[in-house]
Amino acid sequence: MKWAEKLKRKWNIQSNWDFWMIMLTFSLAGMSILSIRKVIFPLLGIKAATPLWVKVLVYIPLFPPVYQLGLLFFGFILGQFPFFWEKEKRLAKFLVKCFRRV
Repeated sequence: MKWAEKLKRKWNIQSNWDFWMIMLTFSLAGMSILSIRKVIFPLLGIKAATPLWVKVLVYIPLFPPVYQLGLLFFGFILGQFPFFWEKEKRLAKFLVKCFRRV
């Protein structure tokens, strides 16, 4: 599992337990988006017959922030909140920097 060791070095974590809890957090946040989408899309009137481009236009601005919140939520549950909080702060700084250029 060379890839796991590379990620542990990149993320500056030593414990295998922390590594697997971080990986589980990513997985749970990703899977929860599917469940949330099944609830939110019908509330917005989006059905199976709705054109794909409409679904994509709704999905893109709505679900990435929900995913980020999921990372924080599951990170908290699995004891990895500090790791994901640092990631969120870096993402926020990056986004602010990008929007300041525009």
